[in-house]
Amino acid sequence: MELIELKIQGISYNDNTSGAFALILDELNGNRKLPIVIGGFEAQAIAIALEKKIKTSRPLTHELFKSFADKFEIKLNHVIIHKLIDGVFFSNIVCEKKNKIIKIDSRTSDAIALSLRFSAPIFVNKKVLDEAGFEDDERYSEEIKLTDDSFFETYKTDSADDNISKSKDLKKISTNKIKKMLEKSIQNEDYIMAAKLRDELNIRKSVK
Repeated sequence: MELIELKIQGISYNDNTSGAFALILDELNGNRKLPIVIGGFEAQAIAIALEKKIKTSRPLTHELFKSFADKFEIKLNHVIIHKLIDGVFFSNIVCEKKNKIIKIDSRTSDAIALSLRFSAPIFVNKKVLDEAGFEDDERYSEEIKLTDDSFFETYKTDSADDNISKSKDLKKISTNKIKKMLEKSIQNEDYIMAAKLRDELNIRKSVK
């Protein structure tokens, strides 16, 4: 199996599938792109890893897997997207323990979310890239940044301060209230809203 390394370009809206996003992977030494349709929560898990600013009070699923692997001295070497059947990508995470290599079947979105946390490269079977890759396609022209408010707002979890959190004008809320909202968001594992509140507090600190 000939493998080609990929890198993450970004996440785009997918007009063809309601409520889904397209994760766009770039050929590292080429011009082709590979779009993978993923759900909002899967996109959020990848976005959080790329953001690298959100500190969670308790480990999320992928962080838990990383901690588990580290404790038992398991290394994630790389990820392979190895086949495509009926529009579904199949992937393996390739792990190593005491020089023993083990391949584990994984959803592609999970494999990529883990690869980010382990700083592991992403590879694709050349046949898969030949079949599903493209050089330019207007379907994915509406690319969004992984930290766009519109992306996070759509897939944030509900909180007790929902009516306030939906307000786009955080500047009208007192600093003490925002600190309480931040604490509550972290307790509720609403890390997207926590990031927005944290950013607002940082802005206020910088202008003092």
